[in-house]
Amino acid sequence: MHLGYMGINRLFYLSTGPSPMTEKTLQIHSLPDVNIYTPIGDISSMLDRQKRNFIDIEPWPEYPEYYDLPKVSFGIAYSAACIFIKFDVQEHEVLARYRKTNDPVYKDSCVEFFIAFDDDQAYYNLEFNRFGTCLGGYGPEKEARTLLPAEQLEAIRYERTLLQKRETKEPAINWTLTLAIPAQVFSFHHFTSLQDKKCKVNFYKCGDDLSQPHYLAWNPIESPKPNFHLPCFFGRAEFKGD
Repeated sequence: MHLGYMGINRLFYLSTGPSPMTEKTLQIHSLPDVNIYTPIGDISSMLDRQKRNFIDIEPWPEYPEYYDLPKVSFGIAYSAACIFIKFDVQEHEVLARYRKTNDPVYKDSCVEFFIAFDDDQAYYNLEFNRFGTCLGGYGPEKEARTLLPAEQLEAIRYERTLLQKRETKEPAINWTLTLAIPAQVFSFHHFTSLQDKKCKVNFYKCGDDLSQPHYLAWNPIESPKPNFHLPCFFGRAEFKGD
């Protein structure tokens, strides 16, 4: 399985089986002189200079056969009180319908960021369609989620782009979503600074209602059916003090 990430990898073993999997490690660097008021276009350009990480693990290749999987990458950085992510997606089909905060955006063309701070069992899920509409929750598992308040999620700033291309062998549509996620979104924690924080994360691409649904992950997952809410398969990350 191609991992598509130039970083540190470690092996871990599932409690339910003997076969090893690879746990990725991500070092998140700070952007100097950037804060929650920095124009989002400037942040987008800065993220273009960060190392690209690829969401190209296909945990369920049989679900269903997909003629050409999306090509998805992201850059990530932070400031003392904000996380910055830029997703870059190329795919044949784009679906964007939901515009209300906490709508089921995973049914659209969707990118997702899940994070658990320190050694917490509970984690945040932040899911975005191409419009930038966000579904956000917190809890220890898929069936035990608390929706994050709309006013907190609407503090997330974003910039979106859409470009349609005519190329025979490449996905025809390229869209990007740049996010500035303030620490206040993580309302079950009270951070004065993200610097040196350790966490576990995973990043995803999906589209449940597309004509050909797909499910891609940054860190490998083992599950009999599609399920992103498995924190035991998150990779490790650290907000590095530069």
